[in-house]
Amino acid sequence: MLAKLLKESSYTVVYTGAGMSTESGLPDFRSSKKGLWEQEDPAQVASTEALNKDVEKFFQFYRERVLGVKDCEPHAGYDILSKWEKDGIIQSIITQNVDGFHAEAGSKNIMELHGTLQKVHCQTCKKEYGSEKYEEENFYCECGGKLRPSVILFGESLPQEPFMKAADESEKADLFIVIGSSLTVTPANQFPLVAKESGAKLVIINLEPTPYDRHADLVINDKKIGELLKELDEAL
Repeated sequence: MLAKLLKESSYTVVYTGAGMSTESGLPDFRSSKKGLWEQEDPAQVASTEALNKDVEKFFQFYRERVLGVKDCEPHAGYDILSKWEKDGIIQSIITQNVDGFHAEAGSKNIMELHGTLQKVHCQTCKKEYGSEKYEEENFYCECGGKLRPSVILFGESLPQEPFMKAADESEKADLFIVIGSSLTVTPANQFPLVAKESGAKLVIINLEPTPYDRHADLVINDKKIGELLKELDEAL
């Protein structure tokens, strides 16, 4: 059925969450046993307050996260989504993830709602660098300002440009596919409903049920993402 929906759609938007990343070996944030926020209080290590008041702890937490991303790589599902974009099967990707794997796999039209760990920038002068700076334990800019990952910290609002573009893409969609998201994080979890209310078919692919399953035209709970995307690719 999903292959049929993809073939019939003239504008397909994909929305990805932590389930897409975890299949590449990255930890998620909110799972009951292994989630990062079960092990660390985000207010203590990943907030604007931590950056300003406990910067060494902040640096070390995010250095470990940068190194964790470098130790993993995009699984085959990312390559398939990139190929589908080139072939015109999908038009854009909205992602909650900060690993930068969609861009690494070659996707172009990506809205990274929470930023990316692939870059850092100076808190003072805003100059951008690659995340290699954190790998090298170089945490300060040429100007002397603190380098921070280009992600949204606790205490900050979502960046307006990708958020507004994601809203626009959701409104344009004929088909909106959620992949690997629990759809519990606001306000980003509103995009599937925006798409549905604008007339799109809604598909939710996630190992666990989500609060929005009742709004979906198709729900898939029993498939690994990489395997499902491979099967779909072969069927298209």
